[in-house]
Amino acid sequence: MSTHGIIQRFREWQQGGEPMVLATVYDTLGSTYTKAGHRILIAANGDYQGLVSGGCLEGDLAERAHKVLETGDAATVTYDMRDDGEDLWGLGVGCNGLIRVFLQLLSPEAGYEPLASIADGLLGVEAAGMAVVVASGKSELVSGATLIWDGDARAAWQLDTAGVERLATGCTAAQERRTTALEVTPDGAEVLYSPLVPIPRLLVLGAGLDAVPLVRFAAGLGWLVTVADHRPAYLEQGDFSTAERAELIRPEELAAVFSLDQYDAIVVMSHHLVTDRTYLAQLERVPATYLGVLGPGARRDRLLDELGASGEVLRGRLKGPVGLNIGADSPESIALSVLAEIHAELKSGVTTNPSLMTG
Repeated sequence: MSTHGIIQRFREWQQGGEPMVLATVYDTLGSTYTKAGHRILIAANGDYQGLVSGGCLEGDLAERAHKVLETGDAATVTYDMRDDGEDLWGLGVGCNGLIRVFLQLLSPEAGYEPLASIADGLLGVEAAGMAVVVASGKSELVSGATLIWDGDARAAWQLDTAGVERLATGCTAAQERRTTALEVTPDGAEVLYSPLVPIPRLLVLGAGLDAVPLVRFAAGLGWLVTVADHRPAYLEQGDFSTAERAELIRPEELAAVFSLDQYDAIVVMSHHLVTDRTYLAQLERVPATYLGVLGPGARRDRLLDELGASGEVLRGRLKGPVGLNIGADSPESIALSVLAEIHAELKSGVTTNPSLMTG
């Protein structure tokens, strides 16, 4: 399940008022299904959302979560699958790696922190750095203490002022470098630092039939998708029920209707030259990581030429034709190629360093 899907289920389970357990991968070695920073959610009845493996370890994690629910104490669990000669509990996991997971209680009395604040950050628009204390060692840091930092303490859980100051530098580094790493401090505390990157937001400008699978696939990835068009029939005929927002707009009012700097990716696909040109004229200074226009390269170049100075600003970053070259020949396969290209662009520069560091 996507991060957005886990958050949606978290919100649903909150309504029941039952405690939950947050499971966070904090260290891996070798070949593993997930890497440090990945999270899943476990309900009091043993149900879980998300995966840390291909489905082989989650049942055991749910069992271990019962103790956390009973005691309220955080716990760690290690799964070592590096022995080729043995199958883990006869399941034949075959990942040949080691994975370490941190389990912490989410209680209604504590407002389901720290996941409530993490979820708010993921649904926001500004990135931050995050620290989770996995083990206290001999330090005064409490296991499970969490800081979300973006130059200020956006959220601090089980931390005093000194603890916030101690973790802030690592959060800043994680945010700026877009890296996830486990640090062991001189007094033995283990702290997982990771970037808290909001869920991707995609703006699709054009609601033709080929936009339908693009919106649906992107929503399936857990992205927050907005689709807009100036033609009422297009919005009415297409199934955009999975979009977070579908808007009927006049092309020249694009910048007035939307906060364009909130989108990570924008695809212009109205199939109408004048409309596409009107959209692009308002995207000149938009900081989106990905900006593309549907159609062949010659069409893209014509649009840029007609835009004059604005076109020159866009020329170095506007993709067209959009999508990876996978031989796409249908609306669905084109959507797949476009989303694969966007996904690669958004993930560029994001790294996970599972190795222990000292400092």
